[in-house]
Amino acid sequence: DYGQESLDETHLQSDPIEQFKDWLREAEAAEIYEPNAFVLGTVDEQNHPRTRTVLLKGLDERGLFFATNYLSRKGEAVAANKNVSATFGWYSMYRQVLVQGIAEKAAAKESDEYHASRPHDSQVAAWSSQQSQPIDTRTALDAQYDQALAKFEDSDVPRPDYWGMYCIIPTRIEFWKGRTNRMHDRIEFVRTLNADGTPSSWKVQRLQP
Repeated sequence: DYGQESLDETHLQSDPIEQFKDWLREAEAAEIYEPNAFVLGTVDEQNHPRTRTVLLKGLDERGLFFATNYLSRKGEAVAANKNVSATFGWYSMYRQVLVQGIAEKAAAKESDEYHASRPHDSQVAAWSSQQSQPIDTRTALDAQYDQALAKFEDSDVPRPDYWGMYCIIPTRIEFWKGRTNRMHDRIEFVRTLNADGTPSSWKVQRLQP
């Protein structure tokens, strides 16, 4: 039983990005573990869907940002098909946010700034792993990391050109609130992208559970 706390259109801000920020802050205040974790869904060039959990690393009026190796499975999938989804589940709060949109590489400056903000050893990790590629043993993986760690022991770690930020430009954001008897509240914001890539205004509608 998810309770009787309702979610009405009048409870939400007119800008779903701002509303998402509110819910994220409330998830943080509720001490949800990794409240910025979300399940990223992609479709590769063979039309095979894949999901994996990544961390939200930025959020502004443009969209949602995450970082990864461009040559990873998700990077290759985005290169083949920019349509992606993101699912945030704060289940102890009976809340979920579903996002659909277009993933684009962020500007190099933004990727550089985020890379520079990471701990030194995390920066090294970006150099030590060929993400998603097979490797024989954990020992071999650790050896790659140790080699990279030694290389950058006494120096700054530059951002690899194959690693950086993506921005998910949302075209659909759904706010889900669990209710008794599975009669859940679902409020959806939808927009389209114009020919020049700029977004249209948001339209709001209620969905049946």
